[in-house]
Amino acid sequence: MKQYVVDAFTDKVFGGNPAAVCVMDEWLPEELMLKITAENNLSETAFAVKEGGEYRLRWFTPGGEIDLCGHATLATAYVIANYYEKNVERITFQTMSGELVVVKKDDLFEMDLPSYDLKKVDVTDEMAEAIGVIPLEAYMGRDLVCILETEEQVCNVNPDQDKVKKLDGLLLHVTAEGKDYNCVSRSFAPKCSVPEDPVCGSGHCHIIPFWADRLNQKSIVAYQASARGGVLYCDYEGPRTKLSGKAALYSIAELYI
Repeated sequence: MKQYVVDAFTDKVFGGNPAAVCVMDEWLPEELMLKITAENNLSETAFAVKEGGEYRLRWFTPGGEIDLCGHATLATAYVIANYYEKNVERITFQTMSGELVVVKKDDLFEMDLPSYDLKKVDVTDEMAEAIGVIPLEAYMGRDLVCILETEEQVCNVNPDQDKVKKLDGLLLHVTAEGKDYNCVSRSFAPKCSVPEDPVCGSGHCHIIPFWADRLNQKSIVAYQASARGGVLYCDYEGPRTKLSGKAALYSIAELYI
């Protein structure tokens, strides 16, 4: 079985967020997909099977299956558009988060993803101790979003992973208004056995709704300030958030399973 590794939200390898992608004729047993994911040891491995004119798409972290993953969706669309359906401009995925559509626009892949509803929550001592800085504000969707005062604070955060695991929410995102970009952020997912997600698409389905409201603008250019770094071109449309990015192929492998 072929497996592709694609760096998403970047135009060059060794940047953005790497995802492994397997486009298959039929589904493998879930236990085997979990083993492949663990062997890859990337933040996500995506598995897709074509069903009619659409694809069923599932995402796995080393810690198990998740309900939404932006960068692995982008990576899967890149693989399909370049190796399976070379003239395709629109790809529809059926997922745990409902129908997701990816549109190819030159070298960008635009994903139409569900926005997360954010509820403001109290900033706690536990948040400050886990992050190492006191957030200005905190919000909860699927994940915990902590608003920091400066871009420098976001870049310098070195969270206590064990304490992050004890916070509410699946992932932790820290974000601030940016200098060269509308916002900067970092994402941490120790509950999924991923200490830091290099560029988190589902996280930006939390982050973009916040900054679109705070900055009073629908179009946001976001930068994920991880060691690898990544740029996301975003449009907030209320219940949906559109994320666009580039991708670069790192490898094609043959899995002997």
